[in-house]
Parts: sequence; C-alpha cells; structure tokens
Amino acid sequence: MDGTIHTQPAATPVIHALRNIGYKAQTAIADIVDNSIDAHSTAIDLQFEYGNGDGFILIKDNGSGMDEDELQIAMTIGSKDPRDERDKNELGRFGMGLKTASFSLGKRVSVISKKNGIISERCWDLDLVSKHNEWYLYKKVPDSILHDLPDIEGESGTIVYIDKLDRFSKAGLSSPLKKKSYFTKIKRIRDYLELVYHLLLNDNLTITINNNQLNGWDPFLLNMSETIQEKILEGEKQAFRVNGKRVIVRPYVLPHPSNYNSTEFTQAGGLKGWREHQGFYIYRENRLVTFGDWLGLFKKESIYDLVRIRVDFLNASDDDWKIDIKKSSISIPEEAKENLESIGRYYRQLSQDIMLYRTKRTSGSRIKRTIGTLNTWELDNDNNHGKYILNRLHPILNEILSSIDDETKKQLNLYLNLIELGSPMNLFEMEHLIQREEESLDLKLKNLLVLISEELLKKNPDMPLDELVESLMLFPQFESIGRITLEKIILKDVIND
Repeated sequence: MDGTIHTQPAATPVIHALRNIGYKAQTAIADIVDNSIDAHSTAIDLQFEYGNGDGFILIKDNGSGMDEDELQIAMTIGSKDPRDERDKNELGRFGMGLKTASFSLGKRVSVISKKNGIISERCWDLDLVSKHNEWYLYKKVPDSILHDLPDIEGESGTIVYIDKLDRFSKAGLSSPLKKKSYFTKIKRIRDYLELVYHLLLNDNLTITINNNQLNGWDPFLLNMSETIQEKILEGEKQAFRVNGKRVIVRPYVLPHPSNYNSTEFTQAGGLKGWREHQGFYIYRENRLVTFGDWLGLFKKESIYDLVRIRVDFLNASDDDWKIDIKKSSISIPEEAKENLESIGRYYRQLSQDIMLYRTKRTSGSRIKRTIGTLNTWELDNDNNHGKYILNRLHPILNEILSSIDDETKKQLNLYLNLIELGSPMNLFEMEHLIQREEESLDLKLKNLLVLISEELLKKNPDMPLDELVESLMLFPQFESIGRITLEKIILKDVIND
C-alpha cells in the first residue's frame, strides 16, 4: 500500500513477552481445555508425566479435529479477531490461548489433529524461534515425540503435547521441581478445573487427569446432602441488561456453619476456604471466569461468608466485561454496578443475620427461596452515617423495572435516588454536616448531582451556570455541599464534558 511500510515484529522478544502474560498453571491448562470444549469434545484426557523433572503435559480430546489449513490457523499467533461474532457457547476469543497458554508452561508445543481420518501436524519450538529470531514453525512433530503419543481413535480428535517444561516444572534448570511439589501442583489444577467447569461436567463432557475423572465442585452446594440443600436460601433469579445484552443473577445464602459435619464444612469451604469464596461468581457461557470476589463493591468480612452470587453473561458481552486473554478476570461494567451492589447488599444482610443470630427459616420447598422483604426502606449497613435507602429488590419495583426501556429505567432510578436523599431521616442526618469540599463528597451523591445537572441542561441547554446552581440548591440534599463546590463540580464534570 502506498505511503506505508510493512513491518513485522521480531520473533524472540514477542515470544518471550507472550510467555509472561500472567498465566498460572491452572489458568493455562483451562485455556487449552476451552479449545477442546469448543471442538465439541465429550471426553478430554490430561496426562502429566514427571519424568525426573523433565516430563510432559498431554491433552487429548475426541472433538471435531482440524485439517491442515485449520491447524495452521490455530497455530498462528493472533489467528482470531476478538471483535468477530462467535458461535453461541464458544469459549475462545483472541485466537491466542493454545499458543500463549502452552508457552507459559514449556518451550515446545506439538499438536496432532485428525479430521475425517486424515492426520495433520505442527510444532512450535521456542529454542528454534530464539536461535533465528524468526517465526519458524515445524510442519511435522519430531519423531522422538511421536513415539510417546497415543493413537487418536475414531475419525477425529486432537492431541496437544507440551514439553521442555521450564516454566511448569523448571525442566532444564539446575533445580527442577521436586516430585512431591509437582503432584501438589497437579492437585491444584484438578481442584481449579472442578470448579471452573462444574456446570459443564456431566454426561456430555468428562475430563480426566492421569486417568482419574474430575467431579464438578458446586460452590452453591446444590449437590450436597439433602439436609444441607433444604437449608440453602436461593434468591429470586433477576435479569438486567448491560449495553443491551442480558445478564442473569442468581443469589444463594448458605446454611450456618453449625449445620455441617466436619467433612461437609471442609468441602463447602472449597479450595480456598470459606472467606475467600464469598462474593460474586462470574460465568461466561457456563464457564466460571472469576469467583470469590466482591468486585470492589464491598469488603470481605467473616459475617458474609455465606453469600455466593452467580452472575451469567454471554460471549457477546466480552467487551462490556473486559474479559482478559486468560479468561480469568473481568472488570465490572458501570451499567451493572448499581444492580449488583443492591443485590449484594441485601444478601450480605441475610448472611449477617444468619451468622450473628442464626435466623430460623420456615420449612417449605427443598431449597427455600427468598424474594426480598416487602419493606420499602432499609438501613444501608455499608454507609458510615446510617443512611436509609429504598429496597431495590422489592418485587413490585422489580416488576416495573423489567417492563420499561433503558432510558425510562434511568429516569426512574434517578428519581428513586432523589427520594432516598430527600427522605426525612436522611435530611435530618445532613443537618449535622458542614459544607463539604468536592474531595470529601460521597461518590453516589456526586454522581447524582452530575446526573441531575445533565437532565436540567438537557431540558434547557442555554441555562446560565448561576441559574443551574440556584436550581440545584433547591434540592435539600445538595444544600450542605455549598455553592462554590457545586459550581466546581458542574464546570469540571458536566459543562466541560
């Protein structure tokens, strides 16, 4: 193309950069397993061979396999545009996982794939790439490796073989990983996969590690004993939209610790223990992405150990949730924060009641379901001043919100925020506050100020600044802010935008 220069990045520094994306061993293995699931595999077998510290990792599946062209694309760095529309339930995104995950474990990755009975091969050896500083990819897998590989039964399937495990087991280094530590690492991988794929592990998908079948670990304890199940509080399933795409939330509050025997208590605590498993569980296409995290909305405290809230989104929402290349972390969208904060606050309160007072629940269905109190007001326990807020989980309000469009919903939420701040109890509390500087303002109050200012200017774009400030001063909840601070916020966050 005229006026441009075609450049190609040097292979060696790029390869080493890709090796340091930040994979842990378990997230790397899961990323490779995702590819097998996307290939519609029903059986995935993982083999870890210690080999005196210089062994191999083998992942074999019975999926649809790849022909020569498809395998070449799969072994090419960045073979998929993350903006492309993907199939429903597809777990891959960047076209990087097979390579980057493998490179984070070892310096050589060989792939043999069978489709319609025809075998195709490719092999990356990073020693070769580093030696020549070029993107040299072997067309054939070395004979020394082929001798160790099992057959691919049937007409299709794929084998990924990773060796030269300098990152996984310190192979080739002066002090390779000891055998006990090696198998402890494999145990952590097993625990992780049993959690991440617990919704997918069923009659249609089995995963084995060294010939031992994985059993999904359900953080919501729905597969535990009848005695435990009947005491689980299952909140009402709720749905909202982020950028027009559906998000589904299912809250669970687990029984008080006194209800478990010692084995059940340890099992329910999961691989990281009770405290680290409270919070939101974010699922993408039924595959767990991140868990045991309040996503910056709340702090972790032991009285909230019983709360585990499932949140599901589709792969079409990847950009909204900013899912990373490792598919192990997300960033909560602004549009989702208010809904998740409201839901989290309510179920944290239930956990606190159960932990502190061992709240009794009446008998009923196998899993008790709570839809939230019918009270219209509740005390915000996460607010230092004891502010009262509207019950955003009220069933009537939820019914209204589910039946209106996003713009009307935004207007209604703005009005409800004004009602909260203008309630007699909250106004009484405000009378004791001196005028506040901008940096000391409650973020929610500041955001509300900006929203109202924008609405007033939308209706009257030519409104002078002093008139806008006068209008805002009519709101009792803004009186304590002061005229000068109001002007600064409007100039900075409204007019200058």
